[in-house]
Amino acid sequence: DIRARPKNVPTITGSKDLQNVNITLRILFRPKPDELPNIYTTLGQDYDDRVLPSITNEVLKAVVAEFDAGELITQREMVSQRVHTELMARSQQFGLILDDISITHLTFGREFTAAVELKQVAQQEAEKARFLVEKAEQVKQAAVINAEGDTEAAELLASAFAEAGEGLVELRRIETSEDIAENLAMSRNVVYLPSGQQTLLSLPQ
Repeated sequence: DIRARPKNVPTITGSKDLQNVNITLRILFRPKPDELPNIYTTLGQDYDDRVLPSITNEVLKAVVAEFDAGELITQREMVSQRVHTELMARSQQFGLILDDISITHLTFGREFTAAVELKQVAQQEAEKARFLVEKAEQVKQAAVINAEGDTEAAELLASAFAEAGEGLVELRRIETSEDIAENLAMSRNVVYLPSGQQTLLSLPQ
């Protein structure tokens, strides 16, 4: 049977920073037609169960050990490419062709997972604190701007009064005199004397 078949190979290994890594590869494989008689003779018909788990574990342990746990996540494409290249070369020695290799599962030990979750929570709290600080700063800036506006308005009024000087005082005096004159004119108990005359004229009895 030279048709391509899939096989999942799980492995538990360690990262560069000594984190436990659970990783599973899905491999689509087939034997070289001209190598099939030799494969059956030396390995048997269950050659895939004999060869693939062995060489997959070997390659994964070697590649994963070169990366930190965080790098296995952020550089997953590079890890996958390294595994693909080395596993393809290794499988050639057993007369196998690997049509596709992909990482289908990648998890870490409980300690690392808990640490990642704590880091995420800490980052969220930091973002929240940063937002509150920025909001408080905006409120502070708004208060400063309002205070500056009030100060500027007061300075403008003071400047206007200073420039008006006695003229403004005289205007207010005239307006006040006009109000008094108007009130007197409306009163029946007020007698007007001609200009220069000090006493009232004697009227005939």
